[in-house]
Amino acid sequence: MDLYKELNNNQVEAVKALDGRIRVVAGAGSGKTKVLCHRYARLVEEIGIHPSNILCITFTNKAAHEMQRRVRTFTSSYNVNDFICTFHGLCVKILRKEIYRIGYPSNFQIIDIEDSGTIAKNVFDEMKLSRTAVEVKQLLDSVRKYKFASFNVQDGSYIDKILLPNTDVQPEDMTEEIRYIQYQQKSFSLDFDDLVLFALYILKNFKKAREFWSNQFNYIMVDETQDCNRHDWELVEILAEKHGNLFVVGDPDQAIYEWRGSLPKYFVNFECDKDIMLNQNYRSTPNVLDVANSVIKHNTMRIKKDLVTKTQKGNMPIYHHAMTEDREGEYIVEQIEKLTKDTKNYEDVAILYRASYQSRFIEQALMKRKTPYVIWGGIRFFERKEIKDVVAYLRMVEYKDDLSFQRIINYPSRKFGNVSMQKLKHIASEENITLFDALKKYKEEKDFNKKPLIDFIEFIEDCNSIKNTYTISNLLEHIIDKTGVKNDLRTDPKSERLENVEELLNSIKYYEQVNENEDISLTTYLQDIALFTNADYNKEVKGVKLMTIHQAKGLEFPYVFICGLTEGIFPSHRTIRERRKNGEEEERRLMYVALTRAEKRLFLTDSGGYNFTTKRDKTPSRFILEIKKKLIDTDGPIDEEAFSQTKTIVRELNTEIDRPLQEESSFKVGDDVVHAIFGEGKITKKDDTTGAFVVKFKDGERSLLPRFIEPIKIIKRIKDICE
Repeated sequence: MDLYKELNNNQVEAVKALDGRIRVVAGAGSGKTKVLCHRYARLVEEIGIHPSNILCITFTNKAAHEMQRRVRTFTSSYNVNDFICTFHGLCVKILRKEIYRIGYPSNFQIIDIEDSGTIAKNVFDEMKLSRTAVEVKQLLDSVRKYKFASFNVQDGSYIDKILLPNTDVQPEDMTEEIRYIQYQQKSFSLDFDDLVLFALYILKNFKKAREFWSNQFNYIMVDETQDCNRHDWELVEILAEKHGNLFVVGDPDQAIYEWRGSLPKYFVNFECDKDIMLNQNYRSTPNVLDVANSVIKHNTMRIKKDLVTKTQKGNMPIYHHAMTEDREGEYIVEQIEKLTKDTKNYEDVAILYRASYQSRFIEQALMKRKTPYVIWGGIRFFERKEIKDVVAYLRMVEYKDDLSFQRIINYPSRKFGNVSMQKLKHIASEENITLFDALKKYKEEKDFNKKPLIDFIEFIEDCNSIKNTYTISNLLEHIIDKTGVKNDLRTDPKSERLENVEELLNSIKYYEQVNENEDISLTTYLQDIALFTNADYNKEVKGVKLMTIHQAKGLEFPYVFICGLTEGIFPSHRTIRERRKNGEEEERRLMYVALTRAEKRLFLTDSGGYNFTTKRDKTPSRFILEIKKKLIDTDGPIDEEAFSQTKTIVRELNTEIDRPLQEESSFKVGDDVVHAIFGEGKITKKDDTTGAFVVKFKDGERSLLPRFIEPIKIIKRIKDICE
């Protein structure tokens, strides 16, 4: 088989590049996987390197399996599976052979996130501490930070301090983190972070192990290298030190995981013997690429390149500004129906958004037109648990029906167990009354005479009495606040649950706005919303794909809509405030990833109206302004005033983030601080191990990193400037 037949000149250069440190900057859709597979095949079939001496590292099992499949089509009798693997897969192979050196058995256990949660709960139980979901998550985060922080210091890692045989931890040092790690030690279990850190520890501390594995791999290839963290890089450099043949492939413009530890700067600053650029795109039209290039050039942490293509120019990308979210959704669906009028190939269409809650107005528009769709890797908006829960509260106020009662009686927990529920069901059945009426009638009985249940009865009755004097949105705000639902969502590890409920609340406010002249009631709203919660569709149906941009990475579609391009939402001002210029550049890279998913047609949409979350009028995203006007067509009128407001907002935000950060060392116990979600609080202590501060808020204490808190006086000054 001719390995070079279908390759362009730059791809051939990359495949033929043999020895030394080689960096391949591979733009979106430039065929990097093809290059990796062909180079692997060349090493085996033309050079004669045994597959066991070739290491090819990917970031996902899916990518590893795809590469194995492709390589098999080029190679003959060799086993290609051994070392085409993920970082974690490689570390497992290393540890099975070497972990005995630190007193662990080769059949060590690998634990997942659920197992980690169980260990955390055991720690809390042993220390007689509360263990809510958020506290469990905080401990797991703290353990992770402790492991990485201690691994970086010169006086020994957490492995030296806690895990090695005969390690003596003093009782006064037995923090929650250390107890957690000791629980792991008892069962010789490692989490996914441990796999890399243990492998690094052994390679650093045992010369024979280091020599063996460094000698093992004549050639090393690493895919998606822009997503590597510091320890990934360190591992690769150790393995490559004997032969020095390191082939790294990546694209800093597609680095969208800095928030979870990836460091694209290592790839940008990689010292190499040969630099190869893959900038010929095989996916998108020139018009789409021009828009993508126009946006990403505003970043500074990148390797300059412009994607080019030999495909036909195609249609101009389209920008549409809608008056409202609902009109934005309707516009998108109208365009989809035009695109698929003849073929009905709805699966050719993808709608991308920054955050999962943004699917709400799109889903409503799709359902109105009966356009089939699927949520990629997720759940439809009105089927999400938190949405069903709060809607059930509204239904309970209006109807007091049994289904709603069963859904919310223990949300948040009122310690109403299954035995009591069965007794209540029996009574209700015998007397032919609702569960609520049965509870109300027999609230003095032993099984039901509990304060949380009596409070629940009184609360539902109270809400029923005020429902006609409250707006629906005010009633829902009252419900989620007084029942503890809001606090439960705010402290939930899955922060998007609160965002989803806020989006529902905002949609109700908009519903009230557009129907202000109509005689709407809670009943009317519940009837209308039932149209969107009714599951009258085939869940297996193929249709338009809805997904977040993070989910879309690595995928491509003939037609792509990027919706909700509102300043503050995309780019996320929260991300920019937390990570400053790095945050802004990562948001722009996320936009670049979204743009380069499109093969034939690209649509960009936003909407006007009021943003109830930011408490200001919506304005178009700065990313729209960064596209040269000649590169994009507009469908409909342009709101120049809105664009002007965007520029003002961007200037205000830049003024805010350009201020020097509060020095971590200047925080001290007793300081009053503020957090973006939890509000005002007071620092009670500092964890010298992790660098985190324990802050007491109204609803409890939380351990937070310094960059996520600010002195109250600074926050107030910033608010004054922005207002």
